[in-house]
Amino acid sequence: QVQLVESGGGWVQAGGSLRLSCAASGRTVSNKAMGWFRQAPGKEREFVATVNWSGRSTYYTDSVKGRFTISRDNAKNTVYLQMNSLKPEDTAIYYCAAGRDPSYTTSRARYDYWGQGTQVTVSS
Repeated sequence: QVQLVESGGGWVQAGGSLRLSCAASGRTVSNKAMGWFRQAPGKEREFVATVNWSGRSTYYTDSVKGRFTISRDNAKNTVYLQMNSLKPEDTAIYYCAAGRDPSYTTSRARYDYWGQGTQVTVSS
């Protein structure tokens, strides 16, 4: 089993930055892709960013490209999401997830473990 705990969420004004962290415990996730998803009120959970097992390959949803950066530190079993130039539409609960395979994926069905989420609120 893998336990994932997100941190770093909070309130920020539009244009500001936040850095989310996701610490994994239990089994190692160093051989798994990791992803970030988000869910706004009244909306379905959506893909945000993913990184492969080594950290060398990443992929982002169009709305965050150029503003968000996903990275990982396998020695610490931790994944990060640096969020810059935040917009009110980025407001959501952000979830970290551990994938089933080493290669990155945007599909929710390919992630086996999920954290509890951390709230990000961006005010205009």
